[in-house]
Amino acid sequence: MSLNVENPSLTAELAPPPLRLIDDQGRAAPQNESGGFALPPVETLLDLYRQMVVARRFDVQVTALTRQGRLATYPSALGQEACEIAAVASLAPQDWLFPTYRDSIALLTRGVEPKDILASFRGDWHSGYDYQQHRIAPQATPLATQALHAVGLATAAKLKRDDTVALTLLGDGATSEGDAHEAFNFAAVWQAPVVFVVQNNQFAISVPLDKQMACRTIADKAIGYGMPGYYVDGNDVAAMYAVVSAAMDRARSGGGPTLIEGLTYRIEAHTNSDDPTRYRKTADVDLWRSRDPIERLEKYLVAQGALTEEVRALILAAAEDLATTTRECMTEQAVIDPLELFEHVYSTPRAALAEQRTFLAAELDGDAAASAIANKESIR
Repeated sequence: MSLNVENPSLTAELAPPPLRLIDDQGRAAPQNESGGFALPPVETLLDLYRQMVVARRFDVQVTALTRQGRLATYPSALGQEACEIAAVASLAPQDWLFPTYRDSIALLTRGVEPKDILASFRGDWHSGYDYQQHRIAPQATPLATQALHAVGLATAAKLKRDDTVALTLLGDGATSEGDAHEAFNFAAVWQAPVVFVVQNNQFAISVPLDKQMACRTIADKAIGYGMPGYYVDGNDVAAMYAVVSAAMDRARSGGGPTLIEGLTYRIEAHTNSDDPTRYRKTADVDLWRSRDPIERLEKYLVAQGALTEEVRALILAAAEDLATTTRECMTEQAVIDPLELFEHVYSTPRAALAEQRTFLAAELDGDAAASAIANKESIR
C-alpha cells in the first residue's frame, strides 16, 4: 500500500502579488502595490544598502572558507539579505533577536564579531557570542524551537511592563512544524509583543512550498491565529523595513504579534553538503538572480543621486576589510579547554558534576605529565 497521500487534483489558489515599494527595475512601485506603506527616507535606504553589501561579502567569504575545508558547514543566506538586514534594522537596542542557523548575516548586522559567529560552524563552541550583550538568542538548528522562546521572552517583557519586543526569524519549512503553530497561537492569545518574520526561500532543504501547504501564502495563516499577516516582496528591503518596523511599533505599543512573510529565494545550496541541482532548475535560480535585492536598491539609490561612485567605493572597501578580518580570524588556532564542558551548566555546580570535573582534570594532568616524559625521552 502506498503511503503517498498527495492528491494531484488539489491545487492551491494562486498567491496575490506581494507588497512592495521598489520594483525589480529599481523604480518606486505603484501606490496600489504598497499596501499603504511609505518608502523609507533615502538616508535610511542608503544605510540598508551598505549593510547588505557588507553582509553579502561576509557570506561569500565564509562560503569560500567552507569550501576550503576551514569550516565544518555553513548555510548561506545569499539572496536573502533584504529580509535579514531589514529585520535587524527594525530592532531597538533593548529588543531581542531569535535567529535560525541561516541568519549569520543578521548576527553580523546586530554587531557580533565574525570569529564569534563562526565559532559554532567551526566546532569551537555551541555558540560563540554573549547572548545578553547582543540580545540575540543562540542560532537554532532545530526548526521553529526559537519561536516559542521568543514568545516566552516577549510575554515576560509584557508582564514586567517594559518595552522590549522579540523578533524571530523563521524559514518556510519551519512553519510546518508544530512548534511554529504553538508559538503563533500562544503569541496571539497572550497578545505578546513578538514579530515573526518568515523568510520564504521556497525550499525546506529539497521540499518546495507546495508540498508543505495548500494555502495561498504563509501570511494567510495569520488570520487563523487572530493576528495581522503581511505578504511582502522579500527582495525589496524598503518594503521589508517598512512592514517590519510598523509591526515592531505595533507590538511595542501593546498591539500584539504580527506574522510577516518575505518572498525570497535561496541562491546557494541549503548547506555545503547539499546538491540543489537534484531538486530545482538552473533557470529558476537564474531568474531569481535577476531579482537581486542589492542590485534593485542600488538602481533606486543611483537614480535618487544618493549612491555616488565615491560612496560605493567606501562601502566596498569596508566590505573587503571585513572579509580580510574574517579570513584572518579563521587562521587562528582555537584554544580549547576540555574543562569548559562543566561551565555554564548549573549556577551552583552539583556534587556529581564537580566530581566528574575533578576526575577529568586529574586525567588531563596525567596526560600532560606523560607527554612531558615522552618528550624528554625523545630528546635523549
